[in-house]
Amino acid sequence: PSARADQKSFSDEHIDHPLGAARAQYLKNYIISETSNGIIIVDQHAAHERIVKEEMLINMNKKNMPSQLLLIPEIVKLTVLHLDLILSEIDTFKSLGFVIEVFGNDAVLVRAIPEILNNSNIQELIRDVAQELLELGSQISIDQKIDSIISTSSCYGSVRSGRILSIEEMNALLRKMENTPNSNQCNHGRPTSIKLSLNEIEKLFKRR
Repeated sequence: PSARADQKSFSDEHIDHPLGAARAQYLKNYIISETSNGIIIVDQHAAHERIVKEEMLINMNKKNMPSQLLLIPEIVKLTVLHLDLILSEIDTFKSLGFVIEVFGNDAVLVRAIPEILNNSNIQELIRDVAQELLELGSQISIDQKIDSIISTSSCYGSVRSGRILSIEEMNALLRKMENTPNSNQCNHGRPTSIKLSLNEIEKLFKRR
């Protein structure tokens, strides 16, 4: 007997939601969703990056940032400038769920990270945060430093470009976007989604 392929049927369960029902993933980064009046294209990495940032901000403001102890603490080697910057903001990092200690003359020991950043590349994360703080300079406010640390960290805690998502995962991301403040823009001010109404689509095909 010949093998039979299962036919995947799409549900219209989510179609009336603001961001619609996920239908496909394009180039392993863009979610194509269908609404009752058109389609929406979502940048999965940019959108989830914003979701992670907003969740970290909410937890920080509630002074309830869940922290994840690392089974094996991570040693991150840094330049002298980067090391000084990280050590000068130890308390800021602690308020965000990081536990960082000095380790010799050229490194820090990371014992814990915010739970939401679990499975992140800690080496790259700490170095990128240090570089971002260096580029911002010493005159910025504590709020700007916190925003910079959270923005950089959220990039590492988000769904990456190139990750294949199931329909269920795509719909879950769309629902989170709908319930997240400022989710229409990524942390760098770019749009996270683009809408095309049925009217606009038909105009493109000169049906109107």
